Amino acid sequence: MRSLKTLGYILGLPVLLVLVWWASTLGKPNFFVPTPGSLVETFGEVWFGERFFTDVLPSLGRLVVGVVAAIVIGVVGGVLIGSIKWLRALLEPTLEFFRAVPPPVLVPVLMLLMGITDSMKVVVIISGCVWPVLLNTIEGVRAVDPVLSDSTHTYGIDGWARVRYLVLPSASPQILAGVRQSLSLGLILMVISEMFASSSGLGFTIVQFQRSFAIPEMWSGIVVLGLLGVGMSFIFQWAERNILRWYHGQKEVENAA
Repeated sequence: MRSLKTLGYILGLPVLLVLVWWASTLGKPNFFVPTPGSLVETFGEVWFGERFFTDVLPSLGRLVVGVVAAIVIGVVGGVLIGSIKWLRALLEPTLEFFRAVPPPVLVPVLMLLMGITDSMKVVVIISGCVWPVLLNTIEGVRAVDPVLSDSTHTYGIDGWARVRYLVLPSASPQILAGVRQSLSLGLILMVISEMFASSSGLGFTIVQFQRSFAIPEMWSGIVVLGLLGVGMSFIFQWAERNILRWYHGQKEVENAA
């Protein structure tokens, strides 16, 4: 019963939106908005074939590499900056400057410096995804319980052991909040980088469909992006539940008390 209720919550709004869409296309056909049936048919024809390997998989590869690299850079840099006061004071103005630069603006610059390559697209993704992780990690490290921090020093727990058993667990809720934000940013930047300079990928293909007035095919590409976003969200929620099992258990105990 609980599983059916959860499934109902997940599918309820999407089903309602599809019904509204279907009802709105019952009258005179609209060239720019396909019917649900024609979109499903086009989706199967376009993406269940060669395009899956030439466009979807390369885009996924760039997205995964970019996001993972951004998470590693953000966590390592955030732990260092959050733990060392003078380093944080030194870097804060510079970090605020680069954080304020919109990543899409860097695409033309990176094209000149790196050329139209997969590495350029990955760097674009990293340039936007790293900031939520970095800034949340810094704040998470700064918010470590001072009593626990003093206790680790008292017992001689320093270096990597302190980071592993105190800093990272204490900061992990905020780190994962930054990771959640970086996932959506990564998907957006993946598409933008492929729209600017690419010969394959979802962003490139969607723009090509639009320019050739292949409207159902264009909409099918947008659906693919939406499905990727949903899949990433479910994967993240599963990982978060496992990583922060102790945290959610602690919150349940506090709420019960």
